[in-house]
Amino acid sequence: MPSLPRIRSRSRSTREVAAPPVRQPAEVSANGLTWVLLDAPAKEEATTLAERFGWHPLDVEDVLSKRQRPKVDEYDDYRFVVLHFPVYDKNVQRLNAGELDVFLGPDYLVTLPTVELLPVTRLFQRVQDDPELRDNLFGKGSGYLLYHVLDDLFDYCFPILDKIGHKLDRIEDDIDEDRFEEVVRDISRAKQEIISYRKIVKPQRPTLRVLERDVLDNYKEVVEALETTNESALQHRQNDVLRVLTIFSVVLLPLTLIASIFGMNVHFPGFETAAAFWVMLGAMAGVLIALLAFFRYKRFF
Repeated sequence: MPSLPRIRSRSRSTREVAAPPVRQPAEVSANGLTWVLLDAPAKEEATTLAERFGWHPLDVEDVLSKRQRPKVDEYDDYRFVVLHFPVYDKNVQRLNAGELDVFLGPDYLVTLPTVELLPVTRLFQRVQDDPELRDNLFGKGSGYLLYHVLDDLFDYCFPILDKIGHKLDRIEDDIDEDRFEEVVRDISRAKQEIISYRKIVKPQRPTLRVLERDVLDNYKEVVEALETTNESALQHRQNDVLRVLTIFSVVLLPLTLIASIFGMNVHFPGFETAAAFWVMLGAMAGVLIALLAFFRYKRFF
């Protein structure tokens, strides 16, 4: 029996695929608050951030997963938020959901979009370039900063709605021009965009309600801190006033005593003489200067 020809095995390439370099997230800080931004973080990048801020490992898995439902996970020292926003893909000419993962802590805000969200990128760039805007947004807590991030994102949604509205107006014009075949195709695309938009935006409602409560709680803490600071400033001012009044009282008390003694209707050395008057004024001036020098030495004023 003839032997079968032997198949030669081809040696496989042993070249190692180089791992992509670890990116450093963009970061800006002011007034004790830090904002970190990184688009589509890889596993090592997300793990590094988790170790830095102390996040739960399950949250890191949610960040790395392809698709997460909108939610808010509350922890003792931070909030993990997942939101979706409509993003128009020019390549396929359709709406897709862009996921935004947010970590909100008392002194930091970390935004990790799965794709680039232009409103977030633009606001971050504005904060970096404008110190006045940075102080305004960072001076009222991380919740206030997150509110502006979400406000810009939702403002960005309205132009997409306007585009859908313009398409519907154009379809109506095409119907009047008897372009029925094109109208069928355009109506199908418009319906698909409307359905996609609703699927993306509608699930955000319960999440935003929870997030609204968290942000309001953050505002409440900021207001209470401002109230405490204001009360401390008022108390300090009252202490300054009381210190000045006390110094005046202590200085005037011995002067009043001297004047009372010499004002008694009794005879004393130099009674009814000009010399006694000048001696009395000199004694009062000496006591006044001595007391002021003592208070100055003790740094009472």
